[in-house]
Amino acid sequence: LFSCCYCSAKHRGSFRMRIYERENFEGQMYEMMDDCDNIMDRYRMNNCMSCNVMDGHWLMYEQPHYRGRMMYMRPGEYRSFRDMGFSGMRFMSMRRIMDM
Repeated sequence: LFSCCYCSAKHRGSFRMRIYERENFEGQMYEMMDDCDNIMDRYRMNNCMSCNVMDGHWLMYEQPHYRGRMMYMRPGEYRSFRDMGFSGMRFMSMRRIMDM
């Protein structure tokens, strides 16, 4: 479930992503600007079902501490992970991609 393209440039800008508890940007919302190894511990959030990546490129992981299946996210609106073919999958940790 991992798709990514590799380039030789480094991302030098800022990183910003809003994660939402439910689809269509509903429920609890938190804005992230750095890595998060466990959204449950940091935000008391037990699920992330949509997100809006404003700046930077990110990897979202199925399990805490950057483990399990992952998904590459570039800037854009992601209203429903289920509609993207990730039915039943939740994302519990997120990491910035510093080198691209």
